[in-house]
Amino acid sequence: MSDTDNTTRTYPCPQCKSLTRWDNNPWRPFCSERCKLIDLGDWAAERHAIPGDDNAPGDSEEF
Repeated sequence: MSDTDNTTRTYPCPQCKSLTRWDNNPWRPFCSERCKLIDLGDWAAERHAIPGDDNAPGDSEEF
């Protein structure tokens, strides 16, 4: 199959794991605005983080 097929792609929402459609979904990759906002809140509360070196140059330099 190619990407030009008229088939609908479904995938699990990263937040609630329910199957959702990719096409015509304004909140993708999430299934809804609610799941999108829950994920944003998790980032803001630092429940999600991208691993990195805590001693990287420039992280704690004061100007």
